[in-house]
Amino acid sequence: MLEVYIDGASAGNPGPSGIGIFIKGEGQHVKISEPIGNTNNHQAEFTALLRGLEEALKIGSSFVSMRSDSKIVVSSIDKAYVKNEDFKPYLEQALSLIEQFDLFFIKWIPEKENKAADVLAREAILKNS
Repeated sequence: MLEVYIDGASAGNPGPSGIGIFIKGEGQHVKISEPIGNTNNHQAEFTALLRGLEEALKIGSSFVSMRSDSKIVVSSIDKAYVKNEDFKPYLEQALSLIEQFDLFFIKWIPEKENKAADVLAREAILKNS
């Protein structure tokens, strides 16, 4: 089982943004910190979700447990629904990626349990400058 921790961060609304992904399990220890240009925090969180799913697929795991401190991301995946039309393309792409796993879980965790991904996302904002 892969444990995938994701986070998005923005310095402004919108503003310079970044994503952080920390993957562990199945002999993996992956850290990703990427700037994503100017977005808002919710867009950064959804972008981190998509990038985390893509990385898990590259690794080839069939069982993924994803963790996020974004309630909107976790709720959207759990319900397969977003109220805000701006987030619909993210959701559709995420659900398509999730279908490729044998087992997939997403769980909301408090920020204090998502420090590794948070640090990576904040580092990525600095790379935007």
